[in-house]
Amino acid sequence: MAPLTTGAIQAILREFSQQRAGRGRYGGAPSGLTATGGVISDYVDGSIVYRAHIFTSSGTFSVSALASGGIPNAIDALVIAGGGGGGTNHGGGGGAGGLLYGTSFPATTTSYPIVVGSGGARALPYPPANANGSNGSPSTFTAPGGTATATGGGGGGSRGSSYDATGSAGGSGGGGGWPETGTSYPGGPGTQTSQPITSFGTFTGYGFGGGDANNNGGGGGGAGGAGTPGPSPRAGGAGRDYSITGSPVVYAVGGNGGAPYTAAPGTYGSGGSGGTSGGGNGDPGTPGIVVVRYQIASLTAAAKATGGAISYYGGKTIHTFTSSGTFTAPSPLNPSPLSVEYVVVAGGGAGGSQGGGGGAGGYLTSTTTVPSGSSYTVTIGAGGLGNNNRFIVGANGSPSVFGPGPIAATGGGGGGGRFSPALSPGGSGGGTNGNSGQSVGSGIPGQGNPGGSGSPSIESSGGGGGASQVGGSGSSNVGGAGGNGSQVPSSFQNPIAVFGSPNYYLAGGGGGSVSDSPSGTGGNGGLGGGGNGNGAYNAPGTPAATNTGGGGGGGSYTYYGGNGGSGIVIIAYPS
Repeated sequence: MAPLTTGAIQAILREFSQQRAGRGRYGGAPSGLTATGGVISDYVDGSIVYRAHIFTSSGTFSVSALASGGIPNAIDALVIAGGGGGGTNHGGGGGAGGLLYGTSFPATTTSYPIVVGSGGARALPYPPANANGSNGSPSTFTAPGGTATATGGGGGGSRGSSYDATGSAGGSGGGGGWPETGTSYPGGPGTQTSQPITSFGTFTGYGFGGGDANNNGGGGGGAGGAGTPGPSPRAGGAGRDYSITGSPVVYAVGGNGGAPYTAAPGTYGSGGSGGTSGGGNGDPGTPGIVVVRYQIASLTAAAKATGGAISYYGGKTIHTFTSSGTFTAPSPLNPSPLSVEYVVVAGGGAGGSQGGGGGAGGYLTSTTTVPSGSSYTVTIGAGGLGNNNRFIVGANGSPSVFGPGPIAATGGGGGGGRFSPALSPGGSGGGTNGNSGQSVGSGIPGQGNPGGSGSPSIESSGGGGGASQVGGSGSSNVGGAGGNGSQVPSSFQNPIAVFGSPNYYLAGGGGGSVSDSPSGTGGNGGLGGGGNGNGAYNAPGTPAATNTGGGGGGGSYTYYGGNGGSGIVIIAYPS
């Protein structure tokens, strides 16, 4: 064997040095996938560090580079559809959205389109209770080789004697509605199946049937168990518990049967509870969620506080709350008090029926300080609910709240219908129908803007106001556009996180409808999650995007206005 040259010896020494540093040709510095999309949460589970991408609205999980240094090129995923709406007047609870879960799927450098299903609408008011709650919408995860689909939850049956009040089939089935004929209406079956994707892997599916009615509505099925039959206790089926976002959450709970065993809707993908006696409406189902996680090498910093989904960008630690929780600054805290930036966005208002777009939730951003040992409840405002009654204004959104003071953003104003009363003010105001004689909904200075006016001659309604722009006026058989929202400050614009619509915009107004013309054009929702108005005859407005504070789009003629989008709270401080 020929002796090694000086150059060969130097090459071997360089390779040995690189291997010791973790950069050699046979290894590499440990690094997880490089990916974008959704709200980011970095956390430690035992000895493993994970990054989760949380999608509460549709989007794309995009992988641009694979892992290295021994970290697996693998992802785990949770896919949950929207929950079904509850029935009215002793009605059955809505079924939970179908739930899909799988681990160790092979990751490739590609884009994975994600659709997040909306919750089903509650049943029409009683009387005449002539329909079940609506089924939730499906959520999907598309990988090379196919698409996994979580089926929307079944709607709960409503009280009635002249129609079949059987709970609807769905990912989990809706509970049966109270019969008036002595017949016991059954709950709907759970239909969620496991979903194989060629060359990718199989998602395991979970969904159970709704409870039968017996003098009272049955509970909706959940992802963890069947709904309880009436007459008592009519509880919805259990959900399933996952810690894929970094903390344990129970998902996809069935809605409770009504009269009067009701409860607020549960977390993502849960069914709405049935309505109480005396004609009470059921609750809508909650929207679904999709979460994708993978292993990373390490956290880039240590958080100084707890609460929400925690990520790190630009020397800042960012806490993002998409559901209510607690922001806690421990003791001792260095520095104390801690200076934080915040964005607080309230729930958006619903669009009106035959009416205007909903106003965006109030938008607040500034700085404040939190002392050592402080703890603050974070409330995420719900979006207002649409209705199918021209005599009722779309519901206002609910406030979002954080921190000392407290800092409270006002819910967006609902859009007006043709015959509905005066509009309530909101963070941003709702738009009006042209024939209503209403004044536009007013906004709160520093939080949002007024809605737009409608056109009296053609019943084209105005758009809802947005955080940075007044709602547009209806004209020429076209509904007014929703006002644009505001872009969050640069501190929150982590390039691997994609939220808002688009480019980190939040709190856009909903578009107005065209009431009576099948050839009309609904107004577009404003940047920041506002829903589109509808121009087709007797058609619903588009709901606003979840966790944007957007206003819902106006529905045409006697159809539902779109629901407003829930709010969001984001907090950042130096790492």
